[in-house]
Amino acid sequence: MACRISELVIDAADPELLAAFWSEVLGYVELGREEDGSIGIGPPDAGFGGPQPVLVISPTDDPRPEKLRLHIDVNATDRDQDAELERLLALGARRADVGQTGAEDWHVLADPEGNEFCLLRRRLQPL
Repeated sequence: MACRISELVIDAADPELLAAFWSEVLGYVELGREEDGSIGIGPPDAGFGGPQPVLVISPTDDPRPEKLRLHIDVNATDRDQDAELERLLALGARRADVGQTGAEDWHVLADPEGNEFCLLRRRLQPL
């Protein structure tokens, strides 16, 4: 027997902002809200338990103390990497410098709250 990742939890000062951002990036929809202010987002047709993990954007007042030990990688499904980069920047992502050389075939970005993620080159087939 094996496990599957069902949820990824992202702490956020502004869960509404990050839920909206990541919903647009991934084509996700809001799946529900918890009493603590957490917002769950996921694929519109599958929801929790589907082939893709859902994101839970959880409110926090604690600032990020150090480098993230986990980050998200994304791949475009319906356009090339350059076009997807422009879309992500227009949604509010910004370029992030984590010491890359410039020879990488991926882009390091940060979401509106500074959480780093990478846009990889290879285009994936949509699910």
